[in-house]
Amino acid sequence: QVQLVESGGGLVQPGGSLRLSCAASGSIFSINNMGWYRQAPGKQRELVAVVTSGGEQNYADSVKGRFTIARDNAKNTWYLQMNTLNPEDTAVYYCNADLFAGRTWWSKTRNVYWGQGTQVTVSS
Repeated sequence: QVQLVESGGGLVQPGGSLRLSCAASGSIFSINNMGWYRQAPGKQRELVAVVTSGGEQNYADSVKGRFTIARDNAKNTWYLQMNTLNPEDTAVYYCNADLFAGRTWWSKTRNVYWGQGTQVTVSS
């Protein structure tokens, strides 16, 4: 099975920085898109950032210029560097990946997997 595990969440003051990490493990053949989503209380889950296998990056308008997504293919790991944080960034952050996985090449399938979420709280 495939598992995604986030880390790096916590409490930070407004204007501060935080870096989230997501590590994927299991019978992974390749990862196409790596992404980050977030969900604030009372709001729908929204896309924060995504990076494709070719390195193309896309961001939500609310985080452009402040957040940066990066990937390390050798480690099946990706990161979200968050700078100039404000209280509106408070949410549970989820990593996800579009990938091929399976025990054998003829049984591998493409699917989207999600991490369990990590809490980010921006408050003074």
